[in-house]
This record gives sequence, structure tokens and C-alpha cells, in this order.
Amino acid sequence: MFFAQSYALAFVLCLITMLCWGSWANMQKATPRGWAFQHFYWDYGLGVLIISFLLAITLGNCGDTGRSFFSDLWQADTKPLLLAFVGGVVFNLANILLVAAIEMAGMAVAFPVAIGLALVLGVVLNYIASPVGQASLLFTGVICVGLAIVLDARAYKMLPGQSTKSAFKKGWLVALSSGVLMGAFYFFVAASMVADFTHPEVGKLTPYTAGFIFALGLFLSNFVINSWMMKRPIIGRAVRFSDYLNGGFLTHCYGLIGGLIWGLGTGLNFIAAGTAGPAISYGLGQGATLIAALWGVVIWREFKNAPKTAHRLLLAMFVFYLLGLSLIVLAKA
Repeated sequence: MFFAQSYALAFVLCLITMLCWGSWANMQKATPRGWAFQHFYWDYGLGVLIISFLLAITLGNCGDTGRSFFSDLWQADTKPLLLAFVGGVVFNLANILLVAAIEMAGMAVAFPVAIGLALVLGVVLNYIASPVGQASLLFTGVICVGLAIVLDARAYKMLPGQSTKSAFKKGWLVALSSGVLMGAFYFFVAASMVADFTHPEVGKLTPYTAGFIFALGLFLSNFVINSWMMKRPIIGRAVRFSDYLNGGFLTHCYGLIGGLIWGLGTGLNFIAAGTAGPAISYGLGQGATLIAALWGVVIWREFKNAPKTAHRLLLAMFVFYLLGLSLIVLAKA
């Protein structure tokens, strides 16, 4: 199987993850008006499952290092399989909440809050489980990211029409709930994977098998979580599955492409985790917040009517995020 043989390659894979994780939501923003996020999410989940399987049967089966995908799947113990599957379920709930938060607050707000919090929790949990990297640099970087979240919160409160208490509480509570769950999912997947890709432990999973089982957990849990969200939505009216079936081919493609983009970044991140360590790999990938915020500010113009003070706060937020991510990189380098 293919794996990152150097920290430099692992860093490149994490950069690709950052771009993918920060860009997939543009597909949701670009969907035709009236297409509910629950409908988008059915196609998204299918896209994640497809790309995880394609990575497994291509990169997961190439070369002579480690176990091939199908061999790894057959030898796996129940516990690692269950951990990867649970990781998919936890992520799915977190991501549906994130999609709802994007609907309510926009990309420039929902991503920094939810993913920023997820970065802090995820790095801490994964470092406790696998302490790779210099702790002082790693956690100083996490503190910088935390400050960036606070700055983004203040900028959000200055947006026209976003200053009421009800609007503030609803959007932020959904984003915060998403962040807590998002910070936990990677811990389950990392616990299911082998520590040494070149000499994988018996019973545990390679990143390709873990990624596929994770995607399976995400896809199957959709039939419970997303079905419930269709009947009891956080925002908007209840939607029907028949409306999803009546959607046009191009409309379905938005969700499918969004899932392919996110799933590619996730698969590469799992591969990088063996070299960089789960805490650093996850932390670097969550630099997606910068990419998503840039999309929201520059392309979607979500802050076009905000006062100058809000733009200064956003600039400071970007600075602290970049500083935090740089420290996370240096923690291993």
C-alpha cells in the first residue's frame, strides 16, 4: 500500500486535506435555491463512500509494503472495525450540524467556530492517545487557534441582521455542538489504525480500511440521522424524500462532488497520520477553517456589509490561525 514515508510528504498530504476540507461546502452553497441541505447530504454521504472505496482498491493495493485492502479487511478484529464505524457515525452527526450552521450563519462564521473548536478538542484527545510532537509548540498553536475563534465570534456579532440574541444563540449553539462532536470523531478512527504502516499489527486496520469503514458508518447512519433531520429540521420546514428523488441530475452532482472532495482529503489525512502523528495530522487538516473563511469572505461576500471593525477582526483571526498552524507544523519538524 502507499503511505507517507517522510514528514515532508505527510505535510503535503495534510495541505491537500486542508484544501479539500475547506472547499467541499462550496458545493452546498452553489446548489439551486430550494434544494434542502438534507437532500444535498444524501449525495454527499454517497460521494464520501465512493471515494474511500476507490482509494482503498487503488492506493491501498499498490506496492509491497503493508497489507492490501482486502487482506486487511479480512484479518481485522471486531473492535477496530467498530471504532472506525463509530467514528463515521459521530462525524456524520457533527457534519450535519455543521451544514445546518452554514445555512444559518454562513461559511465565514460556521467553519471557524465549529472546526476551530474541533481542532482544539481533536488535538488534545489525539495527543493524549498518541503523544507525537513537541507538546509546548503544539498546544501553543492550539491556544492561538482558540483566540482566532474568539475574534471570529466578535466579527460575527457585528454583521447586519445578526445582532439579535435569538439569531446569535441558535447559529452558535449549533456550530458549537458540531465542534464538540467533530473534535471526537478522529480519536475513534486513529484508535482503529495500525501504528506502523510498514509492519502493521495483526487485527488493526490500515488507513485505507479504516477510511472505508468510517465512510460506511457515515453513509449508513444517514438513514437514521438525516431521515430524522428531514422530519425535524433545525432550520426551515420539514422536507420529503420524494423531493430528493425528483431532483435533477446536475442538482445531485453538487452533493456527490462535495462528498468526493471531502472524502479525498480525509483519506489522505488518514495516510499522513502514520508519519506525522494523529494530533498533528488532524490539526493541520483543520486549517481548512482558513480556506473556508476565505471562500466565505472573498467569493461569497458574506461580510460585504459589515463595518470596518469586523474586517479588522477577521484579519486578526486569519493571523492567529496561521500562527497556530505554523506552530503545529513545527511541533514535529
